[in-house]
Amino acid sequence: MALEEYRRKRRFGVTTEPKGAPTPRKRTKKLRFVIQKHRASALHYDFRLEWDGVLLSWAVPKGPSLDPSVKRLAMHVEDHPIEYAKFEGVIPAGEYGGGTVMIWDHGTWIPDDPDVAKHLAKGDLKFTLDGKKLSGSWVLVRTRGYQGGKSWLLIKHRDEAASATGDVTIDAPRSVVSDRLLAEIAFEEGGDVRQAVTADPPSAVEAALRDPRTAKRKRKRAPAVWHSNRPT
Repeated sequence: MALEEYRRKRRFGVTTEPKGAPTPRKRTKKLRFVIQKHRASALHYDFRLEWDGVLLSWAVPKGPSLDPSVKRLAMHVEDHPIEYAKFEGVIPAGEYGGGTVMIWDHGTWIPDDPDVAKHLAKGDLKFTLDGKKLSGSWVLVRTRGYQGGKSWLLIKHRDEAASATGDVTIDAPRSVVSDRLLAEIAFEEGGDVRQAVTADPPSAVEAALRDPRTAKRKRKRAPAVWHSNRPT
């Protein structure tokens, strides 16, 4: 089963993450992608591409870069259910991946070659993104001799969407679906605000604190105890 590892790592009676449909969904006409900013034990960006009824997933520690000269490490992880593309909120402390999750970007993607399975096996997947923050031509390339084939590089190709100035993760830190910072998500969903705020750019946090709307935000009451000691 494509989602067996994903489900094995989670307790769905505790976490609100989606379990996924019993069987993988059929391919849709427009393939979706999502990038989720995730502050668990460490900050990373989960890069996910819809394919064959699941979300192919890579964890990118430093997030994507629009600079073609920058190669970002991307660790291949277990497939996730399609429904995960809509998940934004808090994974309880002590559960697998415990921390705050933001939908940092989403949209559609097109593989350069429709035979995606061949290129995944080869370790060289070229594609085009059409998202709110990321667009244009990209490639995922598997590296050799590191982490048993799970280590890839996410690289932006040179085109009109490329940029060698700035850092898109700092320049565009808010959720594309809720316009919240990670700390705001944690606050409103009953998560660890002190942990989440370390993943937000200080300038964005300062601006949020000056915003009158911040004082009106309401915090969801989190359960007092989580009955799990699973590592994140």
